[in-house]
Amino acid sequence: MLVRFSRFLMPAGMGLAALLVGAATLPPVIAQSGGLWEVSRSASGSRAVKVCVPRAAEFAQWEHRRIRCARDVISSSETHAVINYTCPSGDFGRSQVRVITPRTLRIETQGISQGFPFNYVLHARRIGDCPGLR
Repeated sequence: MLVRFSRFLMPAGMGLAALLVGAATLPPVIAQSGGLWEVSRSASGSRAVKVCVPRAAEFAQWEHRRIRCARDVISSSETHAVINYTCPSGDFGRSQVRVITPRTLRIETQGISQGFPFNYVLHARRIGDCPGLR
């Protein structure tokens, strides 16, 4: 299944900068590495979902990927970022995104979704450019 993530996240004409406060402080791999990614809850990549994202920072909001939420970069280094986000519905989350390699990320995320807590780890691997986009 291939999902064009930006279609779900942003209304037409809405820029990513309006959704991601502090983007300049994110590690370059997280801030800029858009493209086609495989995302799985397993480090082995089993049952991975293919998604097309404009920037890898979108993974910080995986649980609420179809909702427009406000994000704040709490801390960052060259290989790590902590991002909090809040959604209009009252849902929220906190994600730690770690750069394993320039094409591999580990995302630890937790928060509240539809009134229930969530807490899990994602593994994202960039596999190329989005089909039809360059």
